[in-house]
Amino acid sequence: MTSPTTDNQGLVRLCVLAVLAGCVTGVLGGAFRWCLDHLNRWRFEMLDWADGLGAPGWFIPVAVTAAGAAFGALVSHLVPTAAGSGIQHVEAVERGEAEPAPLRVVPARFFGGLAAIGSGLILGREGPTVHMGAAVGSETGRRAGLDEYDVRVMQTSLSGAGLAVAFTAPVGGALFALEEVTHSFRTRVVVPTILAVAAAVACGHVILGDRPDFLVGVVAAPSITLLPVFVVFGLLSGLVGIAYGRAVLGAINAVRGITRVPAIAKAAIIGAIVGGLMAIDADAAGGGDNLAQQIFDGSVVLPVVAALFLVRFVAGPLSYAAGTPGGLFAPMLALGALWGVLFAAGLDAVLPQSDSTLRDALVLAGMAALFGAVVRAPLTGMVVVMEMSATTTVAVPMLAATAAAVLVAHLSGTPPVYDSLREQMLANDAGRERGAGN
Repeated sequence: MTSPTTDNQGLVRLCVLAVLAGCVTGVLGGAFRWCLDHLNRWRFEMLDWADGLGAPGWFIPVAVTAAGAAFGALVSHLVPTAAGSGIQHVEAVERGEAEPAPLRVVPARFFGGLAAIGSGLILGREGPTVHMGAAVGSETGRRAGLDEYDVRVMQTSLSGAGLAVAFTAPVGGALFALEEVTHSFRTRVVVPTILAVAAAVACGHVILGDRPDFLVGVVAAPSITLLPVFVVFGLLSGLVGIAYGRAVLGAINAVRGITRVPAIAKAAIIGAIVGGLMAIDADAAGGGDNLAQQIFDGSVVLPVVAALFLVRFVAGPLSYAAGTPGGLFAPMLALGALWGVLFAAGLDAVLPQSDSTLRDALVLAGMAALFGAVVRAPLTGMVVVMEMSATTTVAVPMLAATAAAVLVAHLSGTPPVYDSLREQMLANDAGRERGAGN
């Protein structure tokens, strides 16, 4: 039996290693975001240049996104663990269903993610940063001679650090590791996670600065009498979340069902489709940060909001089905923002005298509620949105909307999206092992 002294020494050692690995994760995540920000700016400049060329210019974004998707798929072919979000792999490792990611997943995620997301696929930056952090954490634990349990603790703690750097959301990153990955708040996980997140975000700030992701004006707290409106909004958000989760899984199955076309060619075709959408409207592609900021600025007109919601609802899952490195979080947040604008417009049509300050409140609540319905991690979703927007005045209606959305999704019997993705990943891994053994 381990003595309390020995156990405390082990916890201190874990904490020291978590801080060191957190610093590495902060530099990696900060560099990834810095590169991605520059690629995103370049993409918008490229679109402006291509638009000036007339009809032939349409082929340029198509070719760029197709090439980026093909490169990302090639990276995933060479390092299969780098495909998709990576969060499902982190959760599988935590449950003892998979081995920790090898260190080669770090360059694969970094460069494959830059190519796929930077070229315009509708994917989130958090998938690569979460997985890079997890790989750094598990490798640090292995090299320090930790036992299997503590290696898993390290990879879980550093996955939270990766999410924290991706969204400049330290509390949200810590909650992600505890609520979504481990589903527990054990001291041996909580303390290293908090320290890893703090170290990672501090190092990330050196590269990125410390401004919030979204610049949001003052959002007045909605009247408590409007709470039923947010409950109804949350119930409907739950239905939207169920549909979106099924769209993601359906797109993956549909693309995998096309067996006569090589995976890299399928990714290129998907990239070409997204590139074509991007040529029509730049906000139809990419992770969605620029789009969300425009929504907060009020610079996107309602018909465009409706069109972008429909396009990204379909093209987001299609982008994920390409099998390149990239996550689901950021596109979901943008989709939730679009959904909030649509609901606010519908409410204004039904009740023209409704509170004019509701729009931004519904946008923020929509981001958290849709995330909660799809991922089933309501606390993480709410805190991430509040940290990204530096806004807490909508906390109570956001709680009501997110709880209602999660309740609807839970009662439907639909599993959280990462549970389904984890099962798919494990089944695919088993299939590859059987194929290698024959």
